[in-house]
Amino acid sequence: MTVLIVGLGSIAKKHLSALRKLRPDMLVYALRSSSSSLSFDGVKDIYSWEELVDLNLDFVIISNPTSEHKWAIERLLDLQIPLFIEKPLYHSLAIEDLVHKVERSGQLTYVACNLRFLDCLKFVKEVLSEKKKCLNEVNVYCGSFLPDWRAGVDYRKIYSAISSMGGGVHLDLIHELDYLYWFFGVPRNIHSIFSSRSTLCIDAYDYANYCLEYDSFCANVVLNYYRKDTKRTLELVFEDETWSVDLLTNKIICGDNVVFSSDQVIGDTYLAQMDYVLQLIEERKTVSQNTICDAFNVLKICLTDDTKR
Repeated sequence: MTVLIVGLGSIAKKHLSALRKLRPDMLVYALRSSSSSLSFDGVKDIYSWEELVDLNLDFVIISNPTSEHKWAIERLLDLQIPLFIEKPLYHSLAIEDLVHKVERSGQLTYVACNLRFLDCLKFVKEVLSEKKKCLNEVNVYCGSFLPDWRAGVDYRKIYSAISSMGGGVHLDLIHELDYLYWFFGVPRNIHSIFSSRSTLCIDAYDYANYCLEYDSFCANVVLNYYRKDTKRTLELVFEDETWSVDLLTNKIICGDNVVFSSDQVIGDTYLAQMDYVLQLIEERKTVSQNTICDAFNVLKICLTDDTKR
């Protein structure tokens, strides 16, 4: 099996680690922007698109900066090979025509949202699919401290802090919107507030607040880059009880009772995700659980802009 990685940054290294654990004999190429780029053991560097023709690729991982996803997908479309695209799909909705082209091509696409493989969220998905519990309200919160994301790196110079590169908390933390879409589909109405007023002093949005209206309940979502004590939770207010889901501990609590608990950590989901994708490719499937069309639907939710402050 042969894979090409476009953009060998921090997230690509997680995918590469998962590949090596699952398929140690896989041949890995990386498209590099410069001959001075840092090389990695077991990865063969190439420096032009023209070199792809003779590689006999089984799939491609697109993990370059978000703002460069569109041109990468365009260059790869004619090869008709499966595409593993890092989230978010893009930083604007100007990718719609390309999404339809890819859809018509019939090739396999998967947009990487690894929280779909987190045990507590998989449990919630199963319970909601049974439709035995009626929801009245959903509350989602994800707050962390951007300067702590990459040790020894000036947070103001990474793409997350730069809007023109596809940065911003609403895009970086699109996982929260993705799993709500996975659970409930497209909301009936979307209201949002974005701002960049915190002490981080960055160009990109460091706060996002959404209210997603569904037929019988609303889902409230708060995302930020400036919380020192990291918190990542989901609250499900059912008609008869309330579940508190802690994504960081992989546990669901209802009152004094533990509804669900798992020893899995979020880092483990990258391996589960890659295993899922490799099985799709080896079985020659053409549809994944998160296609480029699904990801575009989530992007439309993400970028709905009621208010900028």
